[in-house]
Amino acid sequence: MNELQQAELQEWEEQPAEERQHFEITGLDSLNWAFRKLSAFKAKEAEITELAKKERERIDFWEAEQKKSIQGDMEFFENLIQRYHAQRLAENPKAKTLSTPFGKSKSRTSKPAPEKQDENKLLKYVTDNGLDEFIKKSVKWGDLKKNLKVTDIDGKAVVVDTTTGMYVPGVTIKPAQTTFNVEVTE
Repeated sequence: MNELQQAELQEWEEQPAEERQHFEITGLDSLNWAFRKLSAFKAKEAEITELAKKERERIDFWEAEQKKSIQGDMEFFENLIQRYHAQRLAENPKAKTLSTPFGKSKSRTSKPAPEKQDENKLLKYVTDNGLDEFIKKSVKWGDLKKNLKVTDIDGKAVVVDTTTGMYVPGVTIKPAQTTFNVEVTE
């Protein structure tokens, strides 16, 4: 934030609360004044964000360094516990959970399950064997939308396909709307 922006903020902060609440933009001068204030606040916000980012990076680095020294030990103990549990499970298949006051080791065995490997081979198998209920059909809306336009027929707005000239059912018309985006020049 530069000195002019600091002065803008100071001027605003020195304004009585009563004047702040009742300020209105009445012309280009007051609009420009409001943009100067907004620009100063945006600069202050960026300054705060940058400082917070630096502090977060510093804290994240510290955290990573602290964790690095204990990561190997944690993995060692987790491996010991898993090996012990595997031994108990081999001896007693019902020993799915081992519990102590300081923690639990839970085992979960999954059944063999099919996994998709090659989409093209799978699609060929499904189509060759007439398993059409497993084929997903959907409209490529992004591509179709490029061929559609809103037109007026007999005083009613309808959606027409520009390639065929035909009315397109199943499509509604989103009304036009105006949005405002306030941009501050830095």
